Amino acid sequence: MPVVHIYMWAGRSSDVKERIIEGVTKVFTEVGVPSEAVTVIIHDIPREDWGIGGRP
Repeated sequence: MPVVHIYMWAGRSSDVKERIIEGVTKVFTEVGVPSEAVTVIIHDIPREDWGIGGRP
């Protein structure tokens, strides 16, 4: 049972999140995993809490 965690900046709409979840699930079904076995968890992180290359 795959569990996929997606960390992304906060602010995306529910529609976008739904499409991301559907797309990730589709990738797993294409390699034989039943869609019911795929769990996708989206973590919304505020931009001010995210740093890249030592910079906020």
